[in-house]
Amino acid sequence: MSIRDARREAAIERMADHLLEHGMAAASLRPLATAVGTSDRMLLYYFASKDELVAATLERVAGRLTVILDRAIPTGTRLPPPELLLAIWSAVGSVELRPYMRLWLELAAASARGREPQRAIAAAITDGFVRWTGDHLFVDRRADRERACASLLATVEGALFLDAIGRRDLADMAVRNGAVADGAARP
Repeated sequence: MSIRDARREAAIERMADHLLEHGMAAASLRPLATAVGTSDRMLLYYFASKDELVAATLERVAGRLTVILDRAIPTGTRLPPPELLLAIWSAVGSVELRPYMRLWLELAAASARGREPQRAIAAAITDGFVRWTGDHLFVDRRADRERACASLLATVEGALFLDAIGRRDLADMAVRNGAVADGAARP
């Protein structure tokens, strides 16, 4: 790895930490450069554009999230949809993942406003989560896997929103109801 590549990687790591701590409002060049300990001009030396810089940083955050989820639900584990829903909610509802979920909701809000590159980044992260979920699902048919992934994603996203607005009770209820509706016999 070249010195330039090593510095770029170190910058991405620091910027990921910064966004997890301060959110998308801190995703402008000057605060990111300060977090890295350099100037905004020098920071752009490592990236083709600000959009590439933000995309690389959010991809790093998503990669970290995947590692944490893999610790909670190891690779190779395949669960029926109701059990996977409960396991995912337990993981994403944890204190460790709160900064990730807050950042995700901010990214989703920017995407809902049609902002680019946030919309493309959010879509790519969602596609990655759908693949991750599919890899952890135990279902017989591909059509069932796609339906279950969509249902899990919608339930988790809705629950995250409810939790973010201070209604963890409703979020937990929605997840439990989603698990029961998918066949789990747990109230």
